[in-house]
Amino acid sequence: MRHLGIDYGRVRIGLSISDPTGSLAQPLTILKNRPGVVEEIKELILSHQVEKIVIGLPLNMDGGEGEMVQEAREFASKLQETTGLPVDTMDERLTSWEAHSIMKEAGLNRKKRSKLADKVAATLILQRYLERQRDATGG
Repeated sequence: MRHLGIDYGRVRIGLSISDPTGSLAQPLTILKNRPGVVEEIKELILSHQVEKIVIGLPLNMDGGEGEMVQEAREFASKLQETTGLPVDTMDERLTSWEAHSIMKEAGLNRKKRSKLADKVAATLILQRYLERQRDATGG
């Protein structure tokens, strides 16, 4: 089953995709968050034969929910209504920090890191989700 991972933001939305077996996530693209972005995502879903969507929830460090969590949940609902696909959520605490850290270790400069951060964060969100699912099923 192919999954689409989403790192939702007010300005940019990072996307990642799993392999057909749902084992490995990889970066896909970054879209500007603007009117019509849900339709853009729907087109990507159709072209990549996605069967499930995973969206990161930006929980506070204490696990509490702030304004961005509500926005992410509303976006998830729009995606579910528009695509008809199941949408699951995943705690995304520290994924942006981790994405920057990974890219810094890889030797990418600040400008390049900033450009790629959203889709790398989406990849981390999706990979954690896939691993959690695998662990839950004993696979």
